[in-house]
Amino acid sequence: MSKTQDNELVFLPLGGSNEIGMNLNAYGYGPAEDRRWIVVDVGVTFGDNTTPGVDVIVPDPTYLEGEEIIGIVLTHAHEDHIGALGWLWPRIKAPLYATPFTAFLIREKLRDAGLLDQVTIHEVPLGGTIDLGPFQVEMVTITHSIAEPNGLAIKTPLGTVLHTGDWKIDNDPIVGERTDVDMIKRLGDEGVLAMVCDSTNVFQEGVAGSEGDVREALAELIGGLKGRVAVGCFASNVARMDSVIHAAEAAGRRVVLAGRSMHRITAAAKSVGMLSDCKPFLSEDEARLWPADQILYLCTGSQGEPRAALSRVAQGDHPFIKLGPGDHCIFSSRVIPGNELAIGRLQDVLSDRGVRIYTDKDHPGIHVSGHPCRDELRQMYQWARPRIAVPTHGMRRHIAEHAALAREMQVPESITPRNGDMVRLAPGPAAIVDEVPSGRLYVDGGMLVEEAGEALRERRHAASNGVLIVSFALDRRGKIVSDIDVRGIGLPGDEDTPLGDVLDDLAERVEQAVMKLKGEALEDETVIEQAVARALKKASQGVWARRPIVETIVLRL
Repeated sequence: MSKTQDNELVFLPLGGSNEIGMNLNAYGYGPAEDRRWIVVDVGVTFGDNTTPGVDVIVPDPTYLEGEEIIGIVLTHAHEDHIGALGWLWPRIKAPLYATPFTAFLIREKLRDAGLLDQVTIHEVPLGGTIDLGPFQVEMVTITHSIAEPNGLAIKTPLGTVLHTGDWKIDNDPIVGERTDVDMIKRLGDEGVLAMVCDSTNVFQEGVAGSEGDVREALAELIGGLKGRVAVGCFASNVARMDSVIHAAEAAGRRVVLAGRSMHRITAAAKSVGMLSDCKPFLSEDEARLWPADQILYLCTGSQGEPRAALSRVAQGDHPFIKLGPGDHCIFSSRVIPGNELAIGRLQDVLSDRGVRIYTDKDHPGIHVSGHPCRDELRQMYQWARPRIAVPTHGMRRHIAEHAALAREMQVPESITPRNGDMVRLAPGPAAIVDEVPSGRLYVDGGMLVEEAGEALRERRHAASNGVLIVSFALDRRGKIVSDIDVRGIGLPGDEDTPLGDVLDDLAERVEQAVMKLKGEALEDETVIEQAVARALKKASQGVWARRPIVETIVLRL
């Protein structure tokens, strides 16, 4: 068989399949032993209570290291699509391709990482085409909750893949163009081999809704309020920012941007001609001199992030912005799964200050999703008519339901990969042909560490079980010649069982454990530490039903 006959087109998700966020997808072309690759998106997800001390998590690109990567194409500028570039580009070095708005934000991110001078960034016009070896990539204009979102028509000798990216159908997007329906239909007429498609809202009937409707709802709400008004939304949603700004101006209010990302996104938007018809923003300091009824604060932190503007306002430690009785806070954003508790706490603290809270639950229409609901998915399948459905961007239940919907739409084949599953799209039927290393890397203390790294494992253990620190001195014969000091971190006591009394008892357990050791064992620090740890963990199990980390310090005299 010739090399040409051996060519395969494969799809490899390393992030974003079986999860929402942290997107990293790769397409390979050629024989199995000599493929050329393009990468689509390099995103992050964020830590939670299970990852103490870890704020950012990135996909593990190990499999792609050493492979021939022709280019990295970015669909849009959300963090779950570009946020890992500063961490992962040195491991998957290749030129970057993005439309102007996305390219602006990529440059800022790479500058922060000290990589800007090393990376080649190609700006691609909206609707432009990129030639990458066996891949010809056309940017497909779509709508989403950010400026310049793109789907990708990836054309190869073995067929065309429509990679939707994040999308919805919005006939009044406020900022940017409508979805290029004609192009998608044309692709369908030419023949779409596979569609790799967003699954986020597959369980939601109907449609996501339009930014134009949100603009009307926000204008009506803001126009009827007195006192100071704060609006929390995603800074990346330029259309939402535009709607809030125009609603504020219609109500006779000047806008104040609060939060670093608000300023960064605004700069990116203005660099490509957006937000050009807005009045100049007031600084946070200037706003203090204006009447309360003439100010609107556009804030970061709608997800309850502790260091964001809204959280600082709620805690009362923002240097310029103060909200209290008679003031209002509008949450014009969705609740990202996992953030429910943080958002609830933020809203409770604001309410305790006398601030009235508005959400889309009590004021429908002040937020719409940026992802397709079932009617929009049906419409996309009618336009594109792919031979193979490949659901991505969802948890397992989302991906399975999306595959079922595709079958209802008479798509001949569907396949539901997990991260690390290599899918052969052509030639022949779609199939998972390999499973490659995949996983997560944690940004911990400014370093990339393995998911199963010792530091985080110990931190989790300490968070659940506490820490005991033991110190004492031994003479040359192995006799204890000092007081035994036992300190507890994260361990409780009460009136009936004072912590000091428990620690005194544990000191006695340490003495007993050391006294049991004989001969050479008393000369080996490791043996001593192991003996002390065993004794204290056993005793702690009886006191607290926990097995704390035990750190032993032995001083030799």
